[in-house]
Amino acid sequence: MKRSASVAILLATGLMAACSSSQQPLSKNLDYKSDAPKTTTNSLEVPPDLTAPQIQNKYNLPGGVVAASPDAAAPAAASPVAINQLDNIKMERAGTQRWLLVGNKKAAELWPVLKAFWQENGFVIKNEDPGLGIMETDWAENRAKLPNDGLRKLLETVGLGSVYSTGERDKFRIRLENTPQGTEVYFSHRGMEEVYADTSKTNTVWQPRATDPNLEAELLGRFMMRLGMNEEKAKQQVQQTLAKPAKPQDAIVDGHLQLADGFDRAWRRVGLALDRVGLVVTDRDRSQGLYYVKPAKSETDNPDSSGGFWSSLAFWKSSDGKAVKPTEPEYRIKLQENGNGATSLQIQDKQGKPLSDDFVKAALGKLQTELQ
Repeated sequence: MKRSASVAILLATGLMAACSSSQQPLSKNLDYKSDAPKTTTNSLEVPPDLTAPQIQNKYNLPGGVVAASPDAAAPAAASPVAINQLDNIKMERAGTQRWLLVGNKKAAELWPVLKAFWQENGFVIKNEDPGLGIMETDWAENRAKLPNDGLRKLLETVGLGSVYSTGERDKFRIRLENTPQGTEVYFSHRGMEEVYADTSKTNTVWQPRATDPNLEAELLGRFMMRLGMNEEKAKQQVQQTLAKPAKPQDAIVDGHLQLADGFDRAWRRVGLALDRVGLVVTDRDRSQGLYYVKPAKSETDNPDSSGGFWSSLAFWKSSDGKAVKPTEPEYRIKLQENGNGATSLQIQDKQGKPLSDDFVKAALGKLQTELQ
């Protein structure tokens, strides 16, 4: 284990406690730096193992940790989208989920601005599919959580700034949905933390940590400002979504998750929940109420690591008893409006056939928790 690991974990523990106190909207101190170079052919899906000997790369030229500057953005994205009426941008909330509705703008118009926004905030764009309206950042560390003391400055001066680490990494999946009113913008957070692998505290491993809805709201608010809204208006929008409305848990009945939402609202919320629980949307058909999904690469690449929920379900059988290969499991999430403002959710195999009861129970339970 490299020498900084224990320091990183101690720092992270104290800093997380300090940051857990209530904050005003758009007041978080963020300074993200990506672990991935801007150009890479095989970047890791999970943060690099901090147990690797640091001596192998400590004299590399700067580039292992990068933050894209505004100058790196495409010229077309250099200026904000022209929005004359601030009322055209609105933040909405359901449970712990938030999203933006940008009125009278198509996803294609927002795409270059959105890409520049994440680059300006220190993230590297790892995957993007404008046709599906899906973008994903690589893992990045919020360096603002580190103390800005003399030792850190000295280490950074000699190229050893990475010795200081928060022991946390964040990444975001961004999704755009065209609607008759405009475009809905969703940011979904996923986090990892470095923890000791055993009681001897000689090795560390990375494991998933809880989703941070308030961090999602913070960045959505900042994106509102990137679109032209002034800071005070953006703060008001975020503040209005802080109070969490009471909502009973959606029931699972006969292999279906019964959502107390109409189809439109259920479609929005389920799409965001899929991102949060580690399922990648590969295609969707709103007219048929179908999301086509598969586990994120990090969920299947390291089945022995902690917290790989979908990898733990890799070996399952469909209702006809045939085993499904665990290498590339794919599923269909089907939504069907039941009337009276309710929608039923069912998870199927990629051909639309039922799955085993054990798999369905576990998978729907995961979605049920996220949709609360």
